[in-house]
Order: sequence, then C-alpha cells, then structure tokens
Amino acid sequence: MFESADETARLFYLVLLGCWILAGVFFSYRNQLPKALRDAAAWVVIFVLAITAYGFKDTFLAQINPGSAVMVDDRSVALVRDRSGHFVANVDVNGVAIQFLVDTGASDIVLSKRDAARVGLDVENLNFLGRAYTANGEVRTAEVVLDEVALGDFTDRNVRARVNGGDLFGSLLGISYLDRFRSWQVQGDRMVLTR
Repeated sequence: MFESADETARLFYLVLLGCWILAGVFFSYRNQLPKALRDAAAWVVIFVLAITAYGFKDTFLAQINPGSAVMVDDRSVALVRDRSGHFVANVDVNGVAIQFLVDTGASDIVLSKRDAARVGLDVENLNFLGRAYTANGEVRTAEVVLDEVALGDFTDRNVRARVNGGDLFGSLLGISYLDRFRSWQVQGDRMVLTR
C-alpha cells in the first residue's frame, strides 16, 4: 500500500498526532457542545478559505506581481494577463530581472536601450545597422547575444536579440523566444508555454 517505510512512519505519526489533538479538544470542550460546534464551524470556514486562496494563488500572484511566471509542471510555465489585458513576463537576462511585453507581432527579443544597459550591454558602442518597421515607423536596431535568458525554471544561453535604437517604452518578447518552446497557447487569461 505504501511505497516506503518513511511513508508508513509518517502516516503513523500523523494518526497519533490527530488522536492527541482530538483528545485535547474533547477534553477542553466536555459539557460545552454548542461552543464546540461553533468553534468547529469557524475552523471549517478558515480551512475552506485557505484551500480556496491556494487554488487561486496564480491569480493573486499575478495581481500582486504582474509578469511573474508560474510553473504549471516541469515542462510548462504560465503567464497571466496584467490589468491592461496584455501578457507581460518577468525574465532574468544576464541575471537582471527585466519585464517584457509578450509581443507575437515582434520577430525577435527586443531590448530598450535602458534595459540593454541594465543587463550589461555597452549601448553607446553598439552598431545600429539593422532596421525594423514598427507601427511608429522605421527604427534602427543592433544585434546582440544575451549570455543567459531565464523564464521560470527554463534557462537558455547565447540568445540572439536586438536593441532598439529608438525610444522604445519597454522591452519586447517576440516570436524568436516563444519558438524556443514546443508550444504556446492562450487559455483564457493565461498564456501557457510548454517545452
């Protein structure tokens, strides 16, 4: 029935602990049935609220810290829409946390100049020879290689990206990064990326 002696010992310990707690409660509430029922009902409500809060922890975390990647299992990570309805992702680039807007219309990972400097790139000496066409017109870009990019438990090394030479409001996580996953799909307010 149990896979190991440790599991059997743990079950035995929990049964003994439960009996000891029940005996203590029974002793404390003898001759006070209404008070015992009221206190038991309060504990049941607390227990149900705790389980409900745990069940919705991803939603709570996303509201508190938009962009936090939540591991669904060992192969999948989920992002939750922020208040504006977009998917954002907190990604560690070269050990520095950068918040990216997930942009399926962008071909590449695109760093703003500010974020590029934060991750250790020498922005002043980059060659902005590339071109990108955006909704705001043409911008110059510089190709770079990021030593390390980590989302949740997934880490990639030597990742090609671009630095935007214009005034980009923030950094973009484009298709070239999403394609590192076997699949990615939107399920309601969650984007699930699976390796």
